[in-house]
Amino acid sequence: MAQKHRQDLIMELIEKTGFVTTEQLVEHFQVTPQTIRRDLNQLARQSRVRRHHGGAGVDSSTVNTAYQARKIMELEAKERIAQSLVRMIPDGASLFINIGTTTETIARALLGHSNLKVVTNNLHVASILASREDCSIIIAGGEVRNRDGGIVGEATRDFINQFKMDFGIVGISGIHMDGSLLDFDYREVRVAQTIMANSQQVLLAADHSKFGRNAMVRLGSITQADHFFTDQAPPLEIRQLLDDNDVRLHVV
Repeated sequence: MAQKHRQDLIMELIEKTGFVTTEQLVEHFQVTPQTIRRDLNQLARQSRVRRHHGGAGVDSSTVNTAYQARKIMELEAKERIAQSLVRMIPDGASLFINIGTTTETIARALLGHSNLKVVTNNLHVASILASREDCSIIIAGGEVRNRDGGIVGEATRDFINQFKMDFGIVGISGIHMDGSLLDFDYREVRVAQTIMANSQQVLLAADHSKFGRNAMVRLGSITQADHFFTDQAPPLEIRQLLDDNDVRLHVV
């Protein structure tokens, strides 16, 4: 198969799901991993895809990548971030945990903790932590998004507003170079803003693929976090914002 034709077919596959792994493409086209990596690197240089560890995806400012695809994107980085972040959480702490595959990875890393009090608008987080009998879990009311188990809406925001917690663990879809935190759903953003406002400390977690990623709804600024956990050094503009606003950077 000609390289150009294969790359066009790769683009069709990526556009259907938002993300594909190198292994999926190797199996689909019956070529070597090196061939697929060259194809993806060339498509990335043409700004047709965004490269991720183990695959590639396409960005949209209006629609997020499919949930099942996001679960495997940068998974190793998310796990390293999670292990670093949970070391800050003492047993017996109270936590907000918001929507996202990164926060779900953090929830799994919290299974070694005891006597946590958790308020979440993420059904998957609640399910993960429910295996700990000593973990108290409160699920926010509101509308459940079928695509990812997130709970959103005005009722969710009002419910969250009843609590004041030790930590707010927040994931995000994109970080603009001016420090803006970006996401796709206005209702989800309103809930995340309420979580941040009612947390003694805000722990923001995002892997390097979120730097420069575009999404249409502004949640706030990275300067509102107390700690920022990521897997690669952020761009200079973001590092300067963190330094100027006393946000502690954790690169894992």
